[in-house]
Amino acid sequence: MKTQFLSLAQVRSLPTPLESRRDDAFLRTLRACVMGLMVMCFGALPMTSFAEAPVNINLATAESLAEALEGVGLAKATRIIEYREAYGPFEQIEELASVQGIGQATIDKNRDVIRLQ
Repeated sequence: MKTQFLSLAQVRSLPTPLESRRDDAFLRTLRACVMGLMVMCFGALPMTSFAEAPVNINLATAESLAEALEGVGLAKATRIIEYREAYGPFEQIEELASVQGIGQATIDKNRDVIRLQ
């Protein structure tokens, strides 16, 4: 095994423990400032609320329904598709309450992203 030595210039360029602590404190302060700016700009809303795109419940696949609707997984999304195939397209958003496992609370949470056409 060969030993490798550092030159004096390399040793001097290494951060001291004090400098490392200063860098850590600086990064923590920077992160706190960025988070504060994000809260000021976007409010305290969760970021997921910005990612939701409208979904047409009369045309969407089970996968896209499960992805777009809060509180709806693949099993409930499949029930929505089965209901749609059995009874025809939804004419009102409230008809979703007829699907097993979909209640008024789920409808209210997703009202802004549900489309019928």
